[in-house]
Amino acid sequence: MTKPTRKAIAKAILNSHGKTYAQQIGIRLRNAPAPLFQLLSVSLLVSGRISADQAVQAAAALRQADVDTPRKMADTTWRRRIDSITAGMSRRFERKGSTRLGQTAQRLMQRYDGDLRKLRSEAGPNVTRQRQLLQQFQGMSATGADLFLREVQGIWGEVYPYADQHVIQAARKLELPPSPEYLARLVPRADFPRLVAGIVRVELASAHDHVLQNAA
Repeated sequence: MTKPTRKAIAKAILNSHGKTYAQQIGIRLRNAPAPLFQLLSVSLLVSGRISADQAVQAAAALRQADVDTPRKMADTTWRRRIDSITAGMSRRFERKGSTRLGQTAQRLMQRYDGDLRKLRSEAGPNVTRQRQLLQQFQGMSATGADLFLREVQGIWGEVYPYADQHVIQAARKLELPPSPEYLARLVPRADFPRLVAGIVRVELASAHDHVLQNAA
């Protein structure tokens, strides 16, 4: 059997797993306060001790409940945030997650007037600094900050091409180049956030063999 090319593997990833978390939740990601905050919320939820699928469900539930801006999140009661988070999580996480969502919204309002574009301006073109500033929010892990940057790179040009170590390690298993710059050469720029999200999804699903077979 002929070994698939790297571009064929990338195409197979896009076809089978190439959906960003923002797309899965229904966020129309653009450089505006509300969608950026919605992406921040799912990144914060992913930082908790729950699965990515549970975090997506919780973020989608918050959007459905119309708790989708920093002001609404800050003004919403702790109990309503808990009630908005979908079932399937431990009650301990729901309490902690509700608290952290409220704290994050409050800090975002106080420091950046509810607008993550001001965090971007504070960091300038320094992506490492952006990652550090994202982790100032209570409960935001390095994993959550990486998720935010992987997805926001489609609209924050200085972040592109962004592929964190989790992506790089998973890319090796898919016989893809372990470098953001080389990975970016495999797909059009607009598809790169989908590619890195897809690589992570393949890893979570342990679907490496399936993807490689489809690429052949």
